[in-house]
Amino acid sequence: MIIDTNSRTASRTAAPPERPLPLKLCTAALLGAGLIGAASVGAQEAEPAARPVDTVVTVTGSRISARGYNQPTPTTTLTSEDIEKSAQPNIFTTISQLPALQGSTGSSVLTYSTSSGQQGLSAFSLRGLGAFRTLTLLDGQRVVPANVSGVTDISQFPQLLVKRVDVVTGGASASYGSDAIGGVVNFITDKKFTGFKANIEGGQTTYHDNRNVTFQAAWGRGFMDDKLHVVVSAEHGKEDGVPPHGFGMGPGPNGRTAFNAPAFQTRPLAQATDGKPQMYDIRNAQPYQYNRYGLITSGPLQGTAFGDGGVPFKFNYGSNGVPDGKGGVSGCISPYCVGGDLSGTSGNGTSLASALKRQNLYTRVSYALNENHEVYMTANVAEVDSQNTPNVGAPKNANLTIQCDNPFLPASIVADCAANNITSFQYGTGNANFPKNISVEPLRRQNRFVIGADGRFDAAGTSWSYNGYLQRGINNTDLHVNNLTLSPRYTAAIDAVRLPDGSIACRSLVARNAGCQPLNIIGNVPQSTGALAYVMPPNGARQVTRQTQDVASLNFSGEPLALWAGPLAIATGLEYRKEAYKVRADPYGNGVTPDSPNSTAYPADPVLNASTGGNWFAGNYRNGQGSYNVREAYLEVNLPLFKTDGLGEANLNVAGRGTSYSTAGNAKTWKIGSTWKTSVDGLRLRAVTSRDVRAPNLSELFAPVVTTNNVVNYRGTTLTVQQQVAGNTALRPEVARSSEVGIVLTQPRWAPGFSASFDYYTIKVDGVISTLGLQQEVDLCEAGNQELCAAMVLDSPVPTNNYVRLQQFNLASLKLRGFDIETSYRGSVAKLGLPGMFTLRALATHTIDNITDSGVPGTIPTQGAGVNLGSTPRWKLLATQGWSTDSASVTLTERWVSNGVYSNEYIECQTNCPAATTIHPTIDNNQMKGALYLDLGATYKISDNIMAYVKIDNLADRNAPTAPGPNVGYGLNPSLYDVLGRMYRAGLRFSL
Repeated sequence: MIIDTNSRTASRTAAPPERPLPLKLCTAALLGAGLIGAASVGAQEAEPAARPVDTVVTVTGSRISARGYNQPTPTTTLTSEDIEKSAQPNIFTTISQLPALQGSTGSSVLTYSTSSGQQGLSAFSLRGLGAFRTLTLLDGQRVVPANVSGVTDISQFPQLLVKRVDVVTGGASASYGSDAIGGVVNFITDKKFTGFKANIEGGQTTYHDNRNVTFQAAWGRGFMDDKLHVVVSAEHGKEDGVPPHGFGMGPGPNGRTAFNAPAFQTRPLAQATDGKPQMYDIRNAQPYQYNRYGLITSGPLQGTAFGDGGVPFKFNYGSNGVPDGKGGVSGCISPYCVGGDLSGTSGNGTSLASALKRQNLYTRVSYALNENHEVYMTANVAEVDSQNTPNVGAPKNANLTIQCDNPFLPASIVADCAANNITSFQYGTGNANFPKNISVEPLRRQNRFVIGADGRFDAAGTSWSYNGYLQRGINNTDLHVNNLTLSPRYTAAIDAVRLPDGSIACRSLVARNAGCQPLNIIGNVPQSTGALAYVMPPNGARQVTRQTQDVASLNFSGEPLALWAGPLAIATGLEYRKEAYKVRADPYGNGVTPDSPNSTAYPADPVLNASTGGNWFAGNYRNGQGSYNVREAYLEVNLPLFKTDGLGEANLNVAGRGTSYSTAGNAKTWKIGSTWKTSVDGLRLRAVTSRDVRAPNLSELFAPVVTTNNVVNYRGTTLTVQQQVAGNTALRPEVARSSEVGIVLTQPRWAPGFSASFDYYTIKVDGVISTLGLQQEVDLCEAGNQELCAAMVLDSPVPTNNYVRLQQFNLASLKLRGFDIETSYRGSVAKLGLPGMFTLRALATHTIDNITDSGVPGTIPTQGAGVNLGSTPRWKLLATQGWSTDSASVTLTERWVSNGVYSNEYIECQTNCPAATTIHPTIDNNQMKGALYLDLGATYKISDNIMAYVKIDNLADRNAPTAPGPNVGYGLNPSLYDVLGRMYRAGLRFSL
């Protein structure tokens, strides 16, 4: 019997053939799936009896490799068969469906963002702790990050060669180092793959978009009596994404009906004392500060909109609203009415999913020096290109001033200005007549090279294993944001005047001499090519980042002593790592500085902020750089405690790691765990507690300085200060304490083929790195926080020298609590008169608490569990049922997210509401529905070498529930829900 100790529900390698399926057990298993509703996509699958199996099992929850060793840290495993049945063009999607993975980013997440630089980035997050608190490894080795936040891009991995993925759902810093607070996701490749295999797949949604194609091929062969082994894989994948629909309501992109402009209307606190809710959950929200082609937003002409040809018309406010001439609208709650003219709504102008193109070339060459020692080299060259539109038109929300002598105004408006004795008015527009939408286009290129050796040797009568490697990783990210306006030029261009010769020009002579061309934003009119070129230069915002990672690692493991209950197993090792980055931005965003690239390509323009930058509508990137290094050593010991017929057998697992960060100082991590295989058939208990850390990343440490002027209240006086946003090299590591207790039932004799587990976990993270507001920093300094006082000068005799540096500090804390449940069953269906085997797998995560304490006086801890606007629902579940024969298989999958709320701090009421507070607003509806999605897949073996497959995700084409927010975004939450609709896929797999 071989136990896969990586899985919560470890299984024997092979069940007796054609064992009948007990009816009662089948009923119980099906009920379990209904209650648990999720799938253990773990390693319960048996290895075929004919396949040789290594006698040593490597446990990824630990550094120890030992025969029969049971790991106390729960680990779920996906095999290559599980991955193939999921039939996703990107393995990231398959893994992120696991319930413990919450808050991961992907092609449909962050599409609303312009400046984050994370669009199209596929990165895992465990427990909703964030991708930067989840360590992702490739064959147990670190991979150069694809972003300065320190996260890797799964799209850059060689996916066809992955034979299993181990997900360690517990703190693992003592074994693997920083970032493993949430756990570890480890991709294991087939290092000795022999033969040829390929995969061709294509698909699209039922709305005929997000068309995708995937080509993958791998070849491996041994030479020189297999001393030399070469593996090569190449992959190309392309997903078209889902483009924005544009302005107005109507159906969403290509006929989708989910978008209904959801939003929160929020009254001022002073008005929320009348027994009515302060907040209202509304649909068909109408922003009344702009319209599609322009709207006068205050003064006697408020409510005048402009349409085709610049013709004015009376705007139809929702909620039967009437403008008050002061910027407000009766019957509406700023900034929204409900209903009315919704043609200017820009919320569905966001891409539902980024277009994504990924290419990967990977090779591994190994040479066996003898039967005990091997040297190898791996090279991975990958490119991921994505594109999305964060919004359309670049709306201006009532923050423009139009002079009444603007020659683009209709004569009737000029006359109305004169009649009302005004010379200007406030104006808002969606800029819907811009010819192109904003386009965010990150291109990430990875070059990763590893040389290493592994093997075994004898010393002092003991056999030892070793592995060591050197890695050089480079990730270059070229981020373009196209079709952006330069805000100072836009302001200058819309302020037009008619010259004595009858021509129209920019009012400012300074701007005019610098090339300003007048821009007509009054109604739906053609735009001047010259004006567009002036306000929207073709190069756009740009940021070029080079990130490097160098690693040297050496590890040993063995069993030096034979003790009373088995061998003493140890693992130890050393590691050195250096992380560095350098980013260069365009001078429009960064400002023209000596280190600006191609600064001479940007001629002097007095309209722009030349030295401080920040000229773009969005995407104002800055130059920066930084590096740090890490030195660490660890020791892990597995001590057998007892092994008797009466008590069973138990072990104690202890690990410790010392780490020295060049910036963050020293850190110590440890782990203590135990497993007890009881004398009760198939029953095993386990427990583990650990101290884990996450070191501050490059962005937190070395974010470039951005300076603006602002005001604060200091000792009763309003004080003008420089606001300096910057990194903080004094940050310390976040420190977590994690504990898990579990019970595992593995194929008892009374239930052959059945396994189940239950694991309860708690995680507390102190010193969480977080950002404060300007006034919060000043107030905390006044309250005695000397660390914050060191980040400001407020008593300078030269007033212009006063500043407050907005940095991240180790102030906040997190508390998480919940449990995981996993079940599986595999057996024959011969009793039902059918060939083949039946499998049932279920996995669920229940989040009891996800509490964030900002550490700021006057605030309270917030509960994120069950907040379906976020990423940690109360329940997230996955279930699969499958039937398979030698030639065909059918698999049904259920993905379920439980009902939730918008916020646990909201008080729901309709009448007789208590007085709302900043901490506890009142709201008329605080419910957000969950969702159940059904997926259906099938395979058919055409021949010994060709397998055909089909897959339908979201079989019922179920819409995601609307997700309102303070702003009208697309109104959906892709972190929890399927936002694309029914997806069809089909493909062929070849093997030789």
